[in-house]
Amino acid sequence: MLPVPERRTPGIRLLPLVAALAIMLGVTAWPRVLAGAQGGADHLAALALFWAMSAGFVAGVGFQPRGWIWRALFGAPACALGLALAVLRTWAAG
Repeated sequence: MLPVPERRTPGIRLLPLVAALAIMLGVTAWPRVLAGAQGGADHLAALALFWAMSAGFVAGVGFQPRGWIWRALFGAPACALGLALAVLRTWAAG
């Protein structure tokens, strides 16, 4: 009987986890960073930033979803993409 290969988990990844923690603490301490020029909430920037935070937590703790769509949405590259989109949106909004 052949041994069953163990499924390896990626383990904790520090960069996405630290990014997610920084986003969580930053938005909690300075919620006005997600405000638009008129003082209202910038929902697109918030969407991108919270997507980056979610992806950072999922990838950072080492969870790897089985479905390719979920892996694409909650992987480390998604964290970087969401963060870049939030920065671009905030910069473009002024």
